[in-house]
Amino acid sequence: MSVAAISAIRVAAAHDGEAELVVTLRHGNGSTSDVMLDHIAASELLKSCEATHPDELLGVGFEKVRDALLVSSNRYQ
Repeated sequence: MSVAAISAIRVAAAHDGEAELVVTLRHGNGSTSDVMLDHIAASELLKSCEATHPDELLGVGFEKVRDALLVSSNRYQ
């Protein structure tokens, strides 16, 4: 079981003016943290969860978020 899961989602403007997806993770101890996903990571997360809308990501575990961030990061290699 995941130690953290998505509890909220919102769209925000990045410094370059592009939209980013901000997911709030709720941890097992009740604390929260925000994670910014660029368009590549956001697309990968939606795809891996077979979601068509960001609201469908509520409850998804941190592992999926981590994997999406890795895909985005690896594009530079």
